[in-house]
Amino acid sequence: MPSKSSARFAALTVAALCSAASTVVLSSPAHADAVRVHDIQGTTRTSPYAGLQVTDVPGIVTAVRTYGSSKGFWIQDPNPDADPATSEGVFVFTGSAPKVAVGDAVTVTGTVSEYVPGGASTGNQTLTEITKPTVTVVSGGNAVPAATVVGARSVPDAYTPPGDSAAGGSINGLALKPRKYALDFYESLEGMTARVSDTRVVTATDPYSELWVTVKPHEHVNRRGGTVYGSYDAQNTGRLQIQSLGATADFPVADVGDTLTGATSGPLDYNQFGGYTLVANEIGTLKSAGLKRETTRKQSRGELAVATYNVENLDPGDATFEEHAAAIVNNLSSPDIVSLEEIQDDNGATDDGTVTADRTVTKLTDAIVAAGGPAYRWRSIDPANDTDGGEPGGNIRQVFLFNPERVSFTDRAGGDATTAVGVTEVRGKARLTASPGRIDPTNPAWASSRKPLAGEFVFRGRTVFVIANHLNSKGGDQGLTSQYQPVARSSETQRHQQATLVNAFVKDILDTQKNADVIALGDINDFEFSGTAKILEGDGELWSAIKSLPRSERYTYDYQGNQQVLDQILVSPSIRRGCHFEYDSVHINSEFHDQISDHDPQVLRFEP
Repeated sequence: MPSKSSARFAALTVAALCSAASTVVLSSPAHADAVRVHDIQGTTRTSPYAGLQVTDVPGIVTAVRTYGSSKGFWIQDPNPDADPATSEGVFVFTGSAPKVAVGDAVTVTGTVSEYVPGGASTGNQTLTEITKPTVTVVSGGNAVPAATVVGARSVPDAYTPPGDSAAGGSINGLALKPRKYALDFYESLEGMTARVSDTRVVTATDPYSELWVTVKPHEHVNRRGGTVYGSYDAQNTGRLQIQSLGATADFPVADVGDTLTGATSGPLDYNQFGGYTLVANEIGTLKSAGLKRETTRKQSRGELAVATYNVENLDPGDATFEEHAAAIVNNLSSPDIVSLEEIQDDNGATDDGTVTADRTVTKLTDAIVAAGGPAYRWRSIDPANDTDGGEPGGNIRQVFLFNPERVSFTDRAGGDATTAVGVTEVRGKARLTASPGRIDPTNPAWASSRKPLAGEFVFRGRTVFVIANHLNSKGGDQGLTSQYQPVARSSETQRHQQATLVNAFVKDILDTQKNADVIALGDINDFEFSGTAKILEGDGELWSAIKSLPRSERYTYDYQGNQQVLDQILVSPSIRRGCHFEYDSVHINSEFHDQISDHDPQVLRFEP
C-alpha cells in the first residue's frame, strides 16, 4: 500500500494547484436575496450550484485553517432552514492565509466546487466548497452558531444506503436520509460545527496528529477499549476521525481505550484519509486508560510455538531492532519458529540492485541474543531485484527464524527466486523438492508481490511444513466512506489468485500425506471472514486459527477506528482436530501511539 506520507503530499499538491487568490473587502452587508448555505449544500451529496457563481452568501465564521495547502475557513448560517438533510455550513477555500476571524459575520461571493479528496480515481465522496472567493466582513465578535451534538442517539445504526445502480453504484445523487443512515447523517452536517463528548479512543494518535474516537461506546467493543470490525456489513457507525486546528504539539497523544473527556468540537470536514473528520478547535482532556502491551505464555516442552510478525520494512538503518528483539523475547516468549514479513535488503530503500538481507537479519538475531533470547538461525530466499513490491528498492521478503535448540530445519537445495518448489512422496511421507522454496514464483498472480516461502521443520521427530506469506496489499480499494456503495475491493482479484495457489500447494501436501502438519501463516492482508480466507481454507485443507478466539478478540491491526484481522495462522486438519492448540493475538503495536510496527504478532502453540 502506498505510504500515508506520500499520499498526503500528493493530496496537498492537488490542493495547491486548485488554489486561487482571494480578496477580503470591508464594506456593506449582503444583499437580502443572497443564496443561503443550505441552498448550496442541497439535499444530496453534490450541490445544485456546483460550477456556478454565487453572490453574497451570508454566514458566521466558525473556524479558520491557516496551515497546509487547503487554507480557508468555515462559515455557518445562524438562521437554519427546517430541513435536517441540508447542511448549514460550508468551507471557503482561499488557498492562502484567510484574513477573517472566528465570529466575523461575512458574505462570500465565489464559485461552488465539488472537490474530490485524493482525486476521482479514489471513489471518494466530494466536499462542497466555495472557491475563488471575495469575502466581505460585515461585523466582528458575533456569537457562533451552537454546535450540533453527535452521539450514540443521533448517529443511525445503518451505515449507508445502497448505491444507485443507474449511477454506477454511486450514492452522490440520492436524497439524504440523515435519520436512517450514518453516512447521510454525517453528510448533512458537512461544514457545520459538531460536538462529541467524553469519547473513547479507538485508534491511537498517529504521526500526523490524528486519532479516532467512537460516539457509540457499546458498539462492538472489546475488553481493551477498541471497536472490532467483524463483517462487511458491520462498519461501526460511531467511528469518527479527530484532527485539530491548533498546534500539533498540543494534540493529545492517546492509545486505544483512552478518553477525551469533556467536549471536542469543530467543523465536520471530509478528507481522503478516513472520510468524515471533526477538525477540532476545542478538544477534550485526555484521560489515560493505562493500556499495557500483552505477553503470551511460554510454550511447554512438548509444544511447538509458531509465530508470524510483520516488522514493517525493517532495514539495517532502522532504530527499532532492540525493540523488536525485546518483543520477540519478552512479549512472544521466544517462539520456536517465527515467520517475519517485510524484511528489507541490506541497504533498505536504496535502489542499487542489492537483494541480500544478511545484515538486516543478523542485526535482528544478534539483538535477540542481547535481549536474552535464543540464538535463532534463519532461512530465506532473496527475491529478484524490484519484483516483489513494497517500498521501492527495499526488496521485502519473508524470513524464517528458528531456535535450533528446539527445532531443526530440513535444508534441501534447489530453491531460488524463480524456481517453483514441489511436493514428492518418500516412503509414504510428503517432502518438499526444495527447502526453503518458493511457491510458483513466476506465476502472474505474484506480479509485484511477495512469493510464499515454504520450508520443512522437524520438532520432536515430527515434520511440520510451514508456508510464510505476505499477500497482495489492499492498496487501491475504495474506502468505507466511498461514494460507491457497496465499495469496490479491487485488490481482492490478485489476492484471490494468490490464495488459490497457496491452497493448491497445501492440497498437494495433504494428497501426498493426509495427516501432514501444515501451517500457512503471515500477513494475509485480508479478514478472517473474507473471500481470501475462504479460498485459503478451501474444502478444509486449512482453517484460520484466529477463529478459535472470541469475536471480540479477533484483531491484529487497527485502521480508521476498526480493529481488524490482517495477519493469520491457518492450520491443516491434523493440527486443528488432532492436536491440542492455543492461539494468541499478542497486542503490542496496533493499539499504541508509539508502535514499532503497525501489526500485532500472532502465536500458535500445539503438540505435533
